[in-house]
Amino acid sequence: MATGIVNLSTATFDETVAAADGPVVVDFWAEWCGPCKAIAPILEELAGELADQATIAKLNVDDNPDIAMRFNVMSIPTLLVFNDGEVQKRLVGAKGKNHLLEELDEFLPGSR
Repeated sequence: MATGIVNLSTATFDETVAAADGPVVVDFWAEWCGPCKAIAPILEELAGELADQATIAKLNVDDNPDIAMRFNVMSIPTLLVFNDGEVQKRLVGAKGKNHLLEELDEFLPGSR
């Protein structure tokens, strides 16, 4: 799996999500969003720690509004967890690292 955060766009979204061999957590964010900036370092940490278990990705809603509309993202940050190309979970708002790990636990192989 990828190490670090994968930046998605309309052109790469479907292929990246479908091709992943594990869960993909997509952060729908925007440059002007304070809470988005607050969780960015947490997602960076998780991308490193979970590199062999999940893909952490970001999608800028201002640059890719079609994808945000497709998944009914009405407020940001919104994290969507995809497994086998399908949305399995939706997390809205900034969350702490421990809360995110708890929410993602069910999707991680060999859950803690």
